[in-house]
Amino acid sequence: MKISKEEVEKLAHLARLEFSEEEKLSMQADMDKILGFVDKINELDLEGVEPLVYLNEDRNIMRADKVEQNISKEDALRNSPAKDSDYFRVPKVLKRED
Repeated sequence: MKISKEEVEKLAHLARLEFSEEEKLSMQADMDKILGFVDKINELDLEGVEPLVYLNEDRNIMRADKVEQNISKEDALRNSPAKDSDYFRVPKVLKRED
């Protein structure tokens, strides 16, 4: 299957792209190559071949989602440069406009 210059122009319009005449010819050649690769795949007998969902057989092993106290509040506040009883003190980020 060959792609025409008009199809390249239509795709460029839909994608809101602008190409010079030289770039259109280059895009046409590239798209022809892509369609050629797809045609090669279509030549293969893929009967009984499962679709590839993952590149490898590894699965993400999830840990149980449970609440744990890893560091105490006092330990966390001990290393803070500025604190106020139970909270970290940070510089004001938002300015109030009246």
